[in-house]
Amino acid sequence: MILLFTATFTIMVLSSLDQVESSAYDKIVTHSRIRAKSQGPNVCALQQVMGTKKKYFSTCRNWYNKSICGKKAVVLYECCPGYMKLDGKHGCPAVVDRTLLYGCLSVLNGNYGNFTLFLPSIQSCDILMLILYFQASNAALVSRNTELYDSLCYHVVNKRLLTKDLKNDMILQSINDNHDLYINHYSNGVVTVNCARIIHANQVATNGVVHVIDRVISFAVQTIMDEIETNDDLTTLKVRLIIPMVLSGLHGQLGESKHYTLFAPTNEAFEKLDRDVLERLMSDTTVLEALLKYHLLNSVQCSEAIMAGSVYETLEGSNIEIGCDGESLTVNGIKMVLKKDIVTSNGVIHLIDQVLMPDSAKQVIELIGKSQNIFSDMVSELGLSAAMQPETEYTILAPLNGAFSEELMSMDQRLLKIILENHIVKLRVSLSDLYNGQLLETLGGKLLRVFIYRTAVCIENACMVRGSREGSNGVLHLMRSLIQPPETTIYKRLLKDGRFKIFLSLMESAGLTDLLKQEGSYTLFAPIDSAFDTLTEEDITLLKSDINTLRAILLYHFSNGVFINGGLEGGVTNLLKTIQGNNLQVLSVNNSIHVNSVEVPDFDLMASNGVIHVVKTILYPQDLPVGHEDILILLKKLIRHIQLKVQQDTHHI
Repeated sequence: MILLFTATFTIMVLSSLDQVESSAYDKIVTHSRIRAKSQGPNVCALQQVMGTKKKYFSTCRNWYNKSICGKKAVVLYECCPGYMKLDGKHGCPAVVDRTLLYGCLSVLNGNYGNFTLFLPSIQSCDILMLILYFQASNAALVSRNTELYDSLCYHVVNKRLLTKDLKNDMILQSINDNHDLYINHYSNGVVTVNCARIIHANQVATNGVVHVIDRVISFAVQTIMDEIETNDDLTTLKVRLIIPMVLSGLHGQLGESKHYTLFAPTNEAFEKLDRDVLERLMSDTTVLEALLKYHLLNSVQCSEAIMAGSVYETLEGSNIEIGCDGESLTVNGIKMVLKKDIVTSNGVIHLIDQVLMPDSAKQVIELIGKSQNIFSDMVSELGLSAAMQPETEYTILAPLNGAFSEELMSMDQRLLKIILENHIVKLRVSLSDLYNGQLLETLGGKLLRVFIYRTAVCIENACMVRGSREGSNGVLHLMRSLIQPPETTIYKRLLKDGRFKIFLSLMESAGLTDLLKQEGSYTLFAPIDSAFDTLTEEDITLLKSDINTLRAILLYHFSNGVFINGGLEGGVTNLLKTIQGNNLQVLSVNNSIHVNSVEVPDFDLMASNGVIHVVKTILYPQDLPVGHEDILILLKKLIRHIQLKVQQDTHHI
């Protein structure tokens, strides 16, 4: 029993140690082994990008998409790192000959030591030995060979490091005068040294380990700021952005020992900008600072680590997508990278041929997208653009294209202009600034009410959709429909409509007319005259005679608060407490409303003191007893969807 416990405990400990020590690279290789298990022992499945020699141990995403960087990838089966084939044997049953690796490493410092060699795949041990031979035997080549020898030494670390030891953002000292090497270990299993990708790792020898990399490592001695100041392709970047860099502290940060990725626009990239846009940018140091930070990531993203599109947060706070298309890097889906992987001591630079423009550097009018271009075109045609100057702060409530019907488009332009003016708010109001009951003044002088619901933010009858954006001088919110500012009270709207004569008469008899006129926020389910078709004049007179029952019926149609269709949570029952005291059960599905299972044919009629939803029948709380038999008979004529009962009055005087 003791032996069994000891064995079990030992296995658990070793298993936990293995989990702790495994790296992203090791896990990817393990998955590659599993995918190739049918090919024999120690075989790994790789993906090779068609038309290239680039091979990867793939992530699940790339494997199942059968592509890398948007290009078709074919499956290859090769020996896993550290193993080799034997003639006549299945798979890769043999360990790589360590004497070969030992010989390769031994040229560095005699026969003893413990090294890590990052060996470019185009090199071999014979070539390295040949370099050293030339240095020793040919005096005429000493200077050149010294340079080559230094380059070789820059690929070597005086320490044995497996991939599990190579941590992200690690800095190692090479044996070349302790010049630094910069390690990045990514979640997709890619490991880079100065942005050179390790393609075959962990080739272990008795005096160290060899990692085969895809290129010769270049020296990284300059900082990002040094590169900006000395690279002739970045003169405009240096001149235009030096002041905001100093003011924001970035000038110092880009010279410090940190980890950044800079997408650096070339001189030609700035020349592509419109002159007016460039002048506007240059006149505002805050905007310039945002512009610069939008080109910076707080992490090192080497091109070889990008196998598919991924989103990264910039120092400005917004996100950009970095992807790839074959051999090219893409930014926000566009091929724009001219030169990749300029490695520095505090990060990497990619030269791009376009200036990346964050929302915070654009005017609000420039943020309007294709889904709102009808609104944008009409704003220009009707002369409203003049009110939205760069120095003016405002908020645009832009309806989606589907909100503009043919009837609306054929409307008189003066009326159309008034409608659109009420979609431009005089103040800058971001999504986080909005609160329930807030009033927003529009360019047209109207006050719009804000309604905050559990799952929606609405302004009058129109609710927002995802996609709010903040520009340099304001905010853009996307609206599902056109905003209809209220013109009058619930009472005047019902009176003008003409379909609610009986309801208004009953409200007057019950002494409730002031409820329709007074200030407040109400939701009214208003029955039209046809809801009373089954009643005679005598029936209506009888109903008016029982004030308590009449008031209970009428107040059951009112709820405190404004509840529009877009503010109701779709697909579930929303309980609205009425002024009478009982709940209404309201269901919103597919842009339609049902209240107590009764269809609402017309809804969201906005009024200054609430909203009206139209119903074709009387609503009545199912569990509310009726005081008189004759009232019960009358209500049964009106209401067929619930069971009613009479409560006998047992009180005697």
